[in-house]
Amino acid sequence: MELHEYTRYDGVGLAGLVARGEVTVAELATAARAAAAAVNPRINAVVESWPAEDSPTPGATPLAGVPFLIKDLAVSMRGKRVESGSRLAAGNTAREDSFLMRRFRRAGLVTLGRTATPEFAYSTTTEPVLYGATRNPWDLTRTPGGSSGGSAAAVAAGITPLAHATDAAGSIRVPAASTGLFGLKPTRGRISLGPDADEIFNGLAVHGGLSRTVRDSAALLDLVQGPETGDPYFAERPRRPYSEEITRDPGRLRVGLVTVPWSGREVEPAVREAADAAGRLLESLGHRVDVTTVALGVDWEEFVLANARLWATNLVTWIDALAAATGRPVDGSTVEPEMLASYDWGRRVSGTEFVDALGVRNRVARSVGTYFETRDLLLTPTLPELPVRLSTYGAGAEGADGAGWLEHLFHRSPFTAAFNVAGTPAMSVPLASDAATGMPIGIQFAAGHGREDLLFRLAAQLEAAAPWAGRRPTVWAGAPVPA
Repeated sequence: MELHEYTRYDGVGLAGLVARGEVTVAELATAARAAAAAVNPRINAVVESWPAEDSPTPGATPLAGVPFLIKDLAVSMRGKRVESGSRLAAGNTAREDSFLMRRFRRAGLVTLGRTATPEFAYSTTTEPVLYGATRNPWDLTRTPGGSSGGSAAAVAAGITPLAHATDAAGSIRVPAASTGLFGLKPTRGRISLGPDADEIFNGLAVHGGLSRTVRDSAALLDLVQGPETGDPYFAERPRRPYSEEITRDPGRLRVGLVTVPWSGREVEPAVREAADAAGRLLESLGHRVDVTTVALGVDWEEFVLANARLWATNLVTWIDALAAATGRPVDGSTVEPEMLASYDWGRRVSGTEFVDALGVRNRVARSVGTYFETRDLLLTPTLPELPVRLSTYGAGAEGADGAGWLEHLFHRSPFTAAFNVAGTPAMSVPLASDAATGMPIGIQFAAGHGREDLLFRLAAQLEAAAPWAGRRPTVWAGAPVPA
């Protein structure tokens, strides 16, 4: 199979070829490895590759036989390294599959490697010391976002049609917006985080995926959603498969439009216009759109502080456990400066302050949830700015403590984290691009608890009305080889 043929299809399309006997699983894996060889040296998205372990039955699932990549964080594949982008965890090898990895196998996905993440997923750019910066296939001088930046860059460049991702404050939606992909953050409790963790960042983090088409993300969520024994959260099972939802008319939706983030920071004109244009597109499709506000339930400073306390105290436990397991010191030789600052700050958070932060989580969830009692969806920009240049993300945050670093992270991505705290689903849709640079611009849609069905219906409608499949980045595995 030639690369221009392989990259022409999404995951469901490739699985269909396998089911019909037009191509073998082995041929697809070979094509994926060739795609990685063609583009990964330029984008540094895949940090480790390995031979296919599984031989799925053709046609057994909508994604059986499809090449796949997992993020180097929060998912464990037996016998493979999981290093969380950190020198402290270098060489750490999983003894068993995590629950999600078992579901990836049952889904028939053929996992061929792991993708880059910033250290401990603690950033919305992907520039770890351990493996170096991942580059955006649309512009190699820019970030692909984070923390699922490796997965996003790999999918955007055509290495695989979809890849695993996680999201604790925007880490699916931010890289989706940065690289022109579709990315949906599921409801809290939709996908198990076990067995090694019952929750990550106290319920803020979820698993998900990144893809070039809506139907791939729908098929993936169908195949991996659902609780496991011992999970602390449980999202009600969907009424029908998400792969069926994308074929249904969303009806006339009530959509609120917000272009000023809770932080009040300025939004770049091209991004603001893209959000306004998305609102006009929705109106042309029969939806009702009105400019609105959404009460966060707390002021922005309290919101950031509560998140910092939850993030940093969790970070302390991860770093201490890794240091004990590896015998390595916790210092600048093993941990990056921002993480050291967050670690030191997190050790000083009191038990009372931690419980107070959980109380903020509750108030935000109640307040944001109330908005969806009167409207179906909320529309915002995913990011307030275009993807920033590599090596510039931390400008202005030099020497910050743990609270200061998270304030900086949320300044870079002020529209996304509220839905992690609330536990509600949200997606980034690649509806626009910047006329001056050609960089993608993502538009975020958020829904009430458990309403991924609404998001998928609208996403499919938008994909049909304003197709993005024909847009290709500068670095693309399916590009013709120069003579």
